[in-house]
Amino acid sequence: MPIRLLYAWKNKINRRRFLKIAGAAFITAISLPYRRQSQAATANPLFWIVNIPTQPFRDSRRPNRHAGVDSLLRAMGSQGLRFYRGSSTAPLSGPQGLIHPDDVVLIKVNAQWKYRGCTNSDVIRGLIQAVLDHPDGFQGEVVIMENGQGRGSLNCDTSPGYLDNSVQANANDPLHSFLYLVNTVFQDPRVSAYLLDPISANFIAADEHAADGYRRFENVSYPCFTTAGGHRVELKEGIWQGDGYSSNLKLINVPVLKHHDVGGSEITASLKHMYGVLSMADGQSSFRHYSGLGETCGKMMAAIRTPVLNLVDAIWVSQSSLTGYPENTTVRLNQLLASQDPVALDYWAAKYIMYPIDQNPNHHPDYPTISQWLNAALQTINGLGGLASPEMGILVDQVTRTEAEMQVVKRNALPIISPIVNLLLEG
Repeated sequence: MPIRLLYAWKNKINRRRFLKIAGAAFITAISLPYRRQSQAATANPLFWIVNIPTQPFRDSRRPNRHAGVDSLLRAMGSQGLRFYRGSSTAPLSGPQGLIHPDDVVLIKVNAQWKYRGCTNSDVIRGLIQAVLDHPDGFQGEVVIMENGQGRGSLNCDTSPGYLDNSVQANANDPLHSFLYLVNTVFQDPRVSAYLLDPISANFIAADEHAADGYRRFENVSYPCFTTAGGHRVELKEGIWQGDGYSSNLKLINVPVLKHHDVGGSEITASLKHMYGVLSMADGQSSFRHYSGLGETCGKMMAAIRTPVLNLVDAIWVSQSSLTGYPENTTVRLNQLLASQDPVALDYWAAKYIMYPIDQNPNHHPDYPTISQWLNAALQTINGLGGLASPEMGILVDQVTRTEAEMQVVKRNALPIISPIVNLLLEG
């Protein structure tokens, strides 16, 4: 380790890479179970939950707990990737966990579309409840976030591409939009929403900490805004505290898996979903559609803000429509797939979830169009130093699209069990 750090110093690598190397050494030194396993297997973990109940909310005493989300968090915890960051170690909690009690947690959803073209809001409901149920008491804020590039609606009532502007959420109850979750299901000051569309053409300077808008960074851009709870989010830097930044900002990326187009991206999964974080008004739209797709999304992941978790929603998959409508262009699979490696995640989701639906060759990850942007994202992320950030709970470093370098943990969804047993499991 000293030799590696000395080499890094002499070659004047950037501070972020230096900290990654030092942080990775620290994690190795304290021998996290997850790190031991992933190093021994030289594989990036993916967590695949199948057979999720069609009615996922079945515990009347904990009505927002989602069987698929809970099963996912338990599968992650079984491999040492714990959802909660806390002082004590338990199946779902530990010192290197993802979510701290004081974090501002941004949940990026797809809300440019509605019906089954947007993220399943039942999954988001379960994910929010999981954050609020932090065993040490959650004191931060959960923010549902989207930039629909002028067509977004967190009320799931967008009209472009549809026949009307009715509310049509991707949920068992189509009225359960993202705003419905905030305003009716939770009614909690710790839960809010922010639609970025209205600020996407407002570009601000590096020293602007009041106005909501976007900052440019090289050939990408990122949002800066104040949440309903009063937290000043500046996505690349962290939470502005008036005289500096705190690091208690976490991003969870939750795309719906679906067909996108022919000859473009072909599919939407975790990488393409980052197009709903940046602003297309920054002058790079033509490059991003689609020669620059992999580079753009890779840079957003590695240089702007790395999601602590990418969670692909495959409850309903739209195999032949971008809009998730009409119904015969979609299929219910009741699956979730998650990883900290977005390249491996998109590869696996395309090959083993999307492609098997109708064997459309355009949806296979070896199809030239997909392969090109997957490779570009891989090269961009790894070229920027990888993703590892142990202080943020991000333990994957170099991303991969090689199956031998993936460790797939596949589980059937567990039944909803009693609150007492849940509490014992979660610590």
